[in-house]
Amino acid sequence: MTTDTLRPLVDTLKALAHPVRLRILALLRDGELCVCEVADVLGLAPSTVSEHLTDLRRTGLVRERKVGRWVHVALSDEAIARPVLESLWPLMTAAGAELDKDLAQARALRCETCDPADCSALTSAQP
Repeated sequence: MTTDTLRPLVDTLKALAHPVRLRILALLRDGELCVCEVADVLGLAPSTVSEHLTDLRRTGLVRERKVGRWVHVALSDEAIARPVLESLWPLMTAAGAELDKDLAQARALRCETCDPADCSALTSAQP
């Protein structure tokens, strides 16, 4: 086995080795979210969240779809991502209380259209 053969696994493990990316995955376990909703729950700038999502997309763990200028993200349904994600959930039980708070906040923020006038996450993030 060469180093090149291990590269996808190494990249996936690196993507999982950050608390923000783990929180994003836990949020997405409950369903698709707009990037603005993820940013609001995490208390981070949308650009920072986008950087983390880029790492997760690169590994195939997350997929995105665009609705106008809004980007919605969800867990990947690719066969290669399923075993990784399924093995991750039991390992995250120790952080259950914090992750449950994130989920409750995300559920309260869900905006159907992600229209800037209707998106509480986006308007609360603006100065």
